[in-house]
Amino acid sequence: MRRMIDTVSKMDMSAHPQFLLQTHNGEKYMTNREMMEIAMRQSAEDMGCHVEDFKADKNVVVPINLGKKARKYLKDPITCNLVSYGNNIMAASIPETMDLVSAYVDKFEFYHCFETPNMHWLNERLVEKGHKICFMAEYYLPDISRIPTLSCAYVTRVLTQEDFADLYRPEWGNALCEDRKNLDVLGVGAYDGSTLVGLAACSADCDDMWQIGVDVLPEYRRQGIASALTSRLTKEIINRGKVPFYCTAWSNVRSVRNAVKSGFIPAWVEMTAKPANIVDEMNL
Repeated sequence: MRRMIDTVSKMDMSAHPQFLLQTHNGEKYMTNREMMEIAMRQSAEDMGCHVEDFKADKNVVVPINLGKKARKYLKDPITCNLVSYGNNIMAASIPETMDLVSAYVDKFEFYHCFETPNMHWLNERLVEKGHKICFMAEYYLPDISRIPTLSCAYVTRVLTQEDFADLYRPEWGNALCEDRKNLDVLGVGAYDGSTLVGLAACSADCDDMWQIGVDVLPEYRRQGIASALTSRLTKEIINRGKVPFYCTAWSNVRSVRNAVKSGFIPAWVEMTAKPANIVDEMNL
């Protein structure tokens, strides 16, 4: 049965970030804590560790093992992956770089390991072994008490997979992924007449979590379209019993602002290394 998040009671939830949303008929939704647990469970599947490892008061390093239910866009070979939910570093590595990764996470304060100049220490030593740092990203989860209801000057409507068939074009490259069309499951579009001018869509990257991407045509930006679409899609995802998540580079200020305005807060960070030849090919 479809749940309608807009029918929550009008209790003040600002002081209760883990408040359990309820409808008038008593239906329940996930709390912030439950969403965080689901995210940690997924990260554990992605790395080959335990949920408790992300909560430890010391860094943890394990052999990397991409689980059968890992996020579908994660592909071997992965040299190492460093993840922090704000408590420590949970690192997973291939045997060749295990000692190096262990030395790195023990050498610096955990939150400095995801930035320069400290990460140069790791990258220089990875290069000697034929590997390089490849990806860095910040991930966001919604704060259930702060998801706004936003509007824009254009008509918006919910889109499903069948509606995406003709939308795999460069202007919608953040919202949709042509290489994984089967995973693009839900979206919200903004229309100026019959013209699609903004699109937020999500991919079913794993069993319990759907990742949001958003695009707005250049001439329609700075009108609140992105946040109106993102916040509505966030609710639509939660209505379907899934956890919405949002990923961006820390330097993509426009995207970060959209995440915050749409009710998202930082949840975890990741840094991934891959064989040097793969990284070099990306830079051609």
